[in-house]
Amino acid sequence: MERYNLIVVGAGPAGLSAAIEAGKRGMKTVVFDENAKPGGQLFKQIHKFFGSKEHKAKIRGFNIGSQLLKEAAEAGVTVQLNATVTGIFENKEITVNQDGAIHHYKADSVIIATGAAENMVPFAGWTLPGVIGAGAAQTMMNLHGIRPGKKILMLGSGNVGLVVSFQLLQAGCEVIALVDAAPRIGGYGVHAAKLARTGVPFYLGYTIKNVEGEDRVRAVTIGKVDAHFKIIPGTEIRFDADTVCVAVGLSPMSQLLKMAGCKMEDNPRRGGQVPLVDEYGETSVPCLFAAGDVSGIEEASSAMIKGRMAGLRAAWHLGFAEEADMQQTEKGYAADLDSLRQGMFAPCNRGKTIEQTDEGIPISQNLLARGFVADEEIARFPGFSRQKGLHPVIECTQNIPCNPCQDACKKHCIKIGSCITALPQVASDASCTGCGMCVASCSGQAIFLVHEDYEPGFTSITMPYEFLPLPQKGDKGKALSRSGKVLCDAEVLSVKASPAYDHTNLLTMKVPAAFSDTARFFKLLA
Repeated sequence: MERYNLIVVGAGPAGLSAAIEAGKRGMKTVVFDENAKPGGQLFKQIHKFFGSKEHKAKIRGFNIGSQLLKEAAEAGVTVQLNATVTGIFENKEITVNQDGAIHHYKADSVIIATGAAENMVPFAGWTLPGVIGAGAAQTMMNLHGIRPGKKILMLGSGNVGLVVSFQLLQAGCEVIALVDAAPRIGGYGVHAAKLARTGVPFYLGYTIKNVEGEDRVRAVTIGKVDAHFKIIPGTEIRFDADTVCVAVGLSPMSQLLKMAGCKMEDNPRRGGQVPLVDEYGETSVPCLFAAGDVSGIEEASSAMIKGRMAGLRAAWHLGFAEEADMQQTEKGYAADLDSLRQGMFAPCNRGKTIEQTDEGIPISQNLLARGFVADEEIARFPGFSRQKGLHPVIECTQNIPCNPCQDACKKHCIKIGSCITALPQVASDASCTGCGMCVASCSGQAIFLVHEDYEPGFTSITMPYEFLPLPQKGDKGKALSRSGKVLCDAEVLSVKASPAYDHTNLLTMKVPAAFSDTARFFKLLA
């Protein structure tokens, strides 16, 4: 039986972060993961993270995964893959299925970071080939380069459903509809908005009635639901489709914690059956910790911090960290975690209806119901501005934890302040150079550069663009509104790419001046 100071179960963001924290303090640490590749969900996440630079904001998920693996190697952590932990027993002994055999390991401390599994919802035809989880679609696209289908309907408007829908478009799929039984968008408004302006329709207050097909998905019918989430007869809409993606939440994979005898609770706000843990992730079983989604569903940025806190506590328990150092480090981690848990999407606000921003501005009801801020609503938010010359316009209208745009602008055109969930503001006395770093750094793709008097009668609008093939200078197309409807003719003035933009191209189009406040996407003519 091989012995370690620390065994970590799960090589995702929380598990790797915990192992790094322990390993760099001298603990003999091993990480077991059932998958063939480490990193958990990170290597499927091609979008840029939210938060601040301390939370790896504006860095794409797969790059964060690579950074964590490098840190783990430098800390002397051993990562064993294709290793399924099948049991955990008294005295921190675990069994692992590797190469078809059961191996026994023992540790002084164990951190469970097994993450969460996708939920499914049954409906007529839900077992047909072509009905898949959104996470499975993400794996197919971003790990294996396989398109899940051609015509796809997404069920679920949380961040997973919104982000994966956008990535399906990037992969060349057609997202025919985004459907959710809830009456409001569940995820970040900026994710919904970047999807809506491509033309994807939202059906809030609808759910799937049935999926048609014998050998695979051929069509799907949705219907409007009543107050009891029952489909109202006569409201059905039928779509031709070959794939249905389901993104209806996650459930913590807490089986090992139950097996270990940890005290558990059924907590819907944390995702289901979760262990009772203290603020450092320690369970009711001494020196047994839970970190990441297994202890409560949150974003990956929070999971990494919770992993580091658990790894640090495990090191302190075993004498690998001085108490003063531990307390000082934990203080910083606690502050980082607290900053991510502010704003309208804070864990304490789950299930609540938020009517206004922290600044007292009424929330866009159109955004919640249809996925985009209405033209008559946008001007009340501080990021929207009209100025002479080139200037940023920020269509970030919710208090989400994110501030890379403030750091990106060296001319201080954008102000957020010390609270990263505050709405960004455009400074009227600053001079924009047009560098585009704010546009490229925005994880929600919600910043545009507008030159209202580009030339007589015309405005130029610079926007983030992450689709292939890239349009070229001089290409003609159509400018689309926030809702994805065609507004007017548009001409590409330039498409800029730079290593500093990290694969977010900056497309500048020219449109009639009358559309400077409303044109927000470019569609190339076929």
